[in-house]
Parts: sequence; C-alpha cells; structure tokens
Amino acid sequence: MAKRKFVIIRTRDAGVHVGFLTRHEGGEVVLAKASRLWRWRGANTLNEVSLRGVDDGYSRISEQVPSITIVGVCEVIQCSPEAEANLSRPRWPA
Repeated sequence: MAKRKFVIIRTRDAGVHVGFLTRHEGGEVVLAKASRLWRWRGANTLNEVSLRGVDDGYSRISEQVPSITIVGVCEVIQCSPEAEANLSRPRWPA
C-alpha cells in the first residue's frame, strides 16, 4: 500500500484542514488524522504553509479527529515532510 499524502485542504465554507488524503472525488475529500487550521503566522499563503508549516505562538491547530469528510473543497496542496511534522502538532491552549 502506498503511503498516503499529507495535505492542506481549503474549502469554500469550512475553512482550512490538514491531514492524510484518503479519498478525493470532485469537490469532496476524506482526510484521516485531520485537524483544522484556524489561524496562523509564519507564512503568507497556504503555499508557504505547505512548505514550512506555521509558527508556534500565534497559530491555532485543533486536536486531530480520526476521519472527516469535507465538501466544497476548492484547493488541495501536498505538504513537505517539514510542514507535515509542524502541522501534525495541535496548538490550542486550554
């Protein structure tokens, strides 16, 4: 089995998500080990986020859910290994 790609998903109505791409059909995507990227610094656009990730102080990344189906996807960006390591850590203070 091929390794699943870690991606950033931008939607029209549900914000920005990161996780492992399980399925992509038209405007619908299924992600495994998915988190929502709520806000970020350290990158100008999602292109830079996909290359390097985000900063630790201001950025907010939710806890992971096992799986999510996202409808209304308008962008899928594959992440570098560096960005994957950075974006896989939740950052949401209690």
